[in-house]
Amino acid sequence: QVQLVESGGGLVQAGGSLKLSCVASGGVFNHLNMGWFRQTPGKEREFVSAITWSGPIFYDNSVKGRFTASRDNAKNTVSLQMNSLRPEDTAIYYCAARTYDGSSWYDSTLYAFWGKGTNVTVSS
Repeated sequence: QVQLVESGGGLVQAGGSLKLSCVASGGVFNHLNMGWFRQTPGKEREFVSAITWSGPIFYDNSVKGRFTASRDNAKNTVSLQMNSLRPEDTAIYYCAARTYDGSSWYDSTLYAFWGKGTNVTVSS
């Protein structure tokens, strides 16, 4: 069983930056494909980014060029550097993990393990 714990959320003004981190335990981290999703009240959880164990990184178009995902296998950690934040980025951000290597990185149902989320609020 993989446990995921997110941190780094908070309140920031539009145009500012935040860095989210997610620490994993209980699994073979360097074999895990990791994802970031976000959710606002009344909406479905939406894909933000995925960073595969083999290296490729994927982003949703809404964050491409502003967010950067990375991983440190020695620390069992993935990070999401968020720059040029906008009010519409306000959400609870979740870290997720899966061992499945197929595509469809945006599909939340393919991720078996989830953190509890960290709150990001961007004020205008």
